[in-house]
Amino acid sequence: MATVTGRPSVSIIIPAYNEEDVIRQCLEAAVYQTVPAHEIIVVDNRSTDATARIVGQVAREFPESPIRLLRQNEQQGLIPTRNYGLSAATGRVLGRIDADSLVEPTWVERVAETFSDPAVDGATGPVLYYDMPLRRFGLKADDRLRQLVLKVAYRQYHFLFGSNMAVRADAWRRIAHEVCRDEQDQMHEDIDVSVHMAQHEMLIRYVPDMIAGMSARRLEDSPKDYRYYVTRFDRTYRAHQINKPLLKIPTLIFMAIYYPAKALRYLHSGLARTT
Repeated sequence: MATVTGRPSVSIIIPAYNEEDVIRQCLEAAVYQTVPAHEIIVVDNRSTDATARIVGQVAREFPESPIRLLRQNEQQGLIPTRNYGLSAATGRVLGRIDADSLVEPTWVERVAETFSDPAVDGATGPVLYYDMPLRRFGLKADDRLRQLVLKVAYRQYHFLFGSNMAVRADAWRRIAHEVCRDEQDQMHEDIDVSVHMAQHEMLIRYVPDMIAGMSARRLEDSPKDYRYYVTRFDRTYRAHQINKPLLKIPTLIFMAIYYPAKALRYLHSGLARTT
């Protein structure tokens, strides 16, 4: 289905597991768009909290918005839940965000514009860390960082970012049975999708004004857990027998910013408690 403007329809898919604290704001951001989404799908994966109930409440509050609640109960995990939602969606473009993502009001519009170019198979953009200080400065820094990585690693692998990405439905159908299941939870699932798209020579475009907010809660991890998370980049590439030195850049950058960003977040939270 295409929109009345001739741009492709955009579905938004949100995997969710015990996300009662953030799912409402995520859905409201997806609803308040300059161009409406074709559908907004939350895939609940065995949540034991109020996630599903809140999704139902928001759907009743916004009856004009096509909010769908699906349940994926066969397997616990992000990848089977993500795959279930992507395969169930009916839009021509499949936007994939996290339950703590807050897409900007023009997000759907920018995605549709990007995919109006038939050469584009995937797209990703920068993120704004909404629970950090100097948010707009942080957005500019994130954008510059991602553009630098793409420039240095040009024609190697342009990676998608799971909190803010979209793929053409036809492209997803081509790789849906090839993407790794990662049952041992070793890899970055979004990088895995990127690699499989690259193997088919699909074009992934970086879109600076395709902006989504996300939480910096990863910085609350211990140094050991954070390092394990960041080095998923390396494990993902090794799992695909890819050994290119430039692809180590994201790991090095994210490791380098851990302590400064953690200190900034701690200072920000301390100031917030005193005001």
